[in-house]
Amino acid sequence: MKFIADKMVGRLCKWLRILGYDCIYFKEDKKIELIYSSLRDDRIILTRDSMLKKKKRLKLLFIKSQFIKEQIEQVVKDLKLEIDRDKLFSRCLICNKPVEKVKKESVKDRVPQYVYEMQESFSICKSCDKIYWKGTHWNKIIEDLKEIQKKNN
Repeated sequence: MKFIADKMVGRLCKWLRILGYDCIYFKEDKKIELIYSSLRDDRIILTRDSMLKKKKRLKLLFIKSQFIKEQIEQVVKDLKLEIDRDKLFSRCLICNKPVEKVKKESVKDRVPQYVYEMQESFSICKSCDKIYWKGTHWNKIIEDLKEIQKKNN
């Protein structure tokens, strides 16, 4: 399942990437281009735009809440998305491309010394060169996702 999120739900786009889903962030106001991209790439539009929700032939999910946790809960519930721990952080949060695990030694001079010493596992985006590791945010995200899963079971 692939998504395209308009500028009204940018944080939701980032969270879908965290979950491992392919989600493009569409920043422009040009609705026709958003629609065209959705149709061309077979993507579900995620929006809070009430005008877009009137377009019946589109694959579209109107996001009801302005709060990110409620948005994630809605998408997971309405689209029956799987939260697979093995897919978490498998996409770049910046450019949406898949990330690849790399040997710790390959990032030694590219991450803070403390991070290098404390972490064992690193991933890199081959497209934008961003490096990822399980920082302090990891546990908070896992807890948030457990809470969302409980509500949807």
